[in-house]
Amino acid sequence: MAEGYARRGERSQPTSPAEHLRGRRRDRRRRSGSRVPDGHRRRRPRSRVSDGHPRPRPLPRLPFPVAAPASADGAGSPDRAEQSWRKLAAGNERFVSGRQKHPHESLRWREKLVEGQKPFAAVLGCGDSRVPPELVFDEGLGDLFTVRAAGEVLDGSVVGSLEYAVEHLHVPLVVILGHESCGAVKAAIDLVNGTGHFTGDVSLLVRAIEPAVRATPADPDKARFLAACVAEQTRRTATLLVERSTIIREALQHGVKVVPASYELRTGRVTRLG
Repeated sequence: MAEGYARRGERSQPTSPAEHLRGRRRDRRRRSGSRVPDGHRRRRPRSRVSDGHPRPRPLPRLPFPVAAPASADGAGSPDRAEQSWRKLAAGNERFVSGRQKHPHESLRWREKLVEGQKPFAAVLGCGDSRVPPELVFDEGLGDLFTVRAAGEVLDGSVVGSLEYAVEHLHVPLVVILGHESCGAVKAAIDLVNGTGHFTGDVSLLVRAIEPAVRATPADPDKARFLAACVAEQTRRTATLLVERSTIIREALQHGVKVVPASYELRTGRVTRLG
């Protein structure tokens, strides 16, 4: 019998530490039923789900909350947008006829709103004190997300506020509300005609409306021309909002709507503009 090995039936003993290590590796391969070259580590098999595909790795946690898309809870569907408009139109009809309900003004409702808000529409209106959206549409606390700026002029704060309403509050409808005899639009007409001079930030406001005035066909009737300029400014604001805001532009693909409308001071009626 060769030197260094035990008799038959006894466990063999390697003659050196290196051979001992190789022997242990051979024993492991025999038990596992596979051959792995020396010096290589066996990879652990990837876990699989029931359909046989590899289980995806979990995504890392983000340091900030991510808002759900506008259509996640159905708020961005076309039906919801039209339902919101019909609700506004019904409230305006009550306002026109003097049969307002003045909803959602009770103490109990105010206490409920402490937990959060869920408006069904956003309204960008003029700062004119004669056109408060909640009264014009006969709505109450927590019903409308309202942003107001003279002449419905867009700036970063206005656009950001409407984006917040769409992306985080999931409003399905954004209404751009112009109104009869708008002073900001009239000032822009005076600027174009050379009869008005404005300083400070008022000049920035008026010049922002100037393109709408220049795009409106001339009319000898001053009242009719002013009304046409108001309508043009309202439509233009709706178009510019979509062009400027990627968030709102993408939300339109999920059913959110941006609707231009105009308010008549004499009758109190809101008309949806085409």
